[in-house]
Amino acid sequence: KEMTNTMVSEMLCLSPRLTRSLSAIIHHKSKGNPLFFSQLMISLCKDGLVRLSLSRRRWEWDEEKIQSRKLPDDVVTFLTSTIGRLPKEVQDALRTLSCFGARSDCALIEALEAKISNPL
Repeated sequence: KEMTNTMVSEMLCLSPRLTRSLSAIIHHKSKGNPLFFSQLMISLCKDGLVRLSLSRRRWEWDEEKIQSRKLPDDVVTFLTSTIGRLPKEVQDALRTLSCFGARSDCALIEALEAKISNPL
């Protein structure tokens, strides 16, 4: 739990005491899985549940909405649903790219991006 709070604190550039309640929710939802944690943080930011307040000059969040947010039980299902929300042409390009293994040449990625006119 403390490691999750340290990571949230560092990501948001806030004191650990300010992020403790958010970290507890995220730790519970991610079950301490670092990949699930990072994907969940990205998702919360994209969905505006964790957002930068220009007037307060710091990050803020809605604990009730984050707490009530329904999530899949595992990171694979979570990532699958995230990929499922991407445009079809991006999904197709990622599917093609996955055939080349865990590492891909930059030229191949650039060629796919040019073909679909969308960044991967």
